[in-house]
Amino acid sequence: MTDNPTYKKKDFISDQEVRWCPGCGDYAILSSVQMAMTKIGKKKEDMVFVSGIGCSSRFPYYMNTYGMHTIHGRAPAFATAIKATNPELEVWQITGDGDGLSIGGNHLIHVIRRNVNINIILFNNEIYGLTKGQYSPTSRPGLNTKSSPYGSLDRAFNPASLALGAGSTFFARTIDTDPKHMIDTFVEASKHEGTSFIEVFQNCVIFNDKVHDLQTNRATRDEHTVRIENGKPLIFGKEKDKGIKLVDNKPTVVALSDVDESELLVHDETNPIVAQILAEMRGELPVPLGVLRRVPDVVYDQQLNDQLADVKAKKGEGDMTALLNSGDTWVVE
Repeated sequence: MTDNPTYKKKDFISDQEVRWCPGCGDYAILSSVQMAMTKIGKKKEDMVFVSGIGCSSRFPYYMNTYGMHTIHGRAPAFATAIKATNPELEVWQITGDGDGLSIGGNHLIHVIRRNVNINIILFNNEIYGLTKGQYSPTSRPGLNTKSSPYGSLDRAFNPASLALGAGSTFFARTIDTDPKHMIDTFVEASKHEGTSFIEVFQNCVIFNDKVHDLQTNRATRDEHTVRIENGKPLIFGKEKDKGIKLVDNKPTVVALSDVDESELLVHDETNPIVAQILAEMRGELPVPLGVLRRVPDVVYDQQLNDQLADVKAKKGEGDMTALLNSGDTWVVE
């Protein structure tokens, strides 16, 4: 194997039968990840995919790399341990809105807070799919499901705001109906030093079909999403005739015929205020797609290994037998 391997998509396809419902958005995400892996310049043997529980968490079986299918919500702990033990590995965590934001919410915010150098893909279909259609932490209020037959009363989590609040150094959003955008987003995530968090609008055809239809349908997505690029103004629409301008500090849709382009909001990946504005854009506003936030910062696993090396240099490798027999000891007869 060379230092810069040349792969094709087929090199990342495992021999396991893919067991998702026909038409599920997971197929497109899997295909795009497999394509992205051919572009990042890492050996397959140095890649690890880690998941918890849920439809998305079957992912490691379908990647011809190393992988771990772990327990519900705890994948960040496993991913952190893997990366800390071997910082040279390319570690990807696969999760869903139920696995990652409900039982795994505490683990997720702390892996982001620590800025461990892993990549997290959150499949957001706003429903529990594997357990057959209960409402999830991202389900919209009023949604009728098997666990909310009269409509959900819960306010929904916004993954972008949650990640930014936890101190995310890289947050991006993409959609399951645009493979090129997914591939580009995953490649950019891999380049980032620190926790890269990517939310994917993903469709569950069985329990929450068309939940993101306005943003993912090719017929409507140009009018309901805005593709953001660092240093460029927010312009969208099928004819690229609309923009986003701050009016009384609120993002507002304006016609380009009515304003000068210099008046539009310009994306700045390093500006936390801009990131928060973009994170809250929804409803009547187009949903931003692309990298909302990207900043350099200290990386946990690098700090951890530097700290261990420093302690070893000062105190030596250590002796487990000596440690166990140090201090007060006693014999049980």
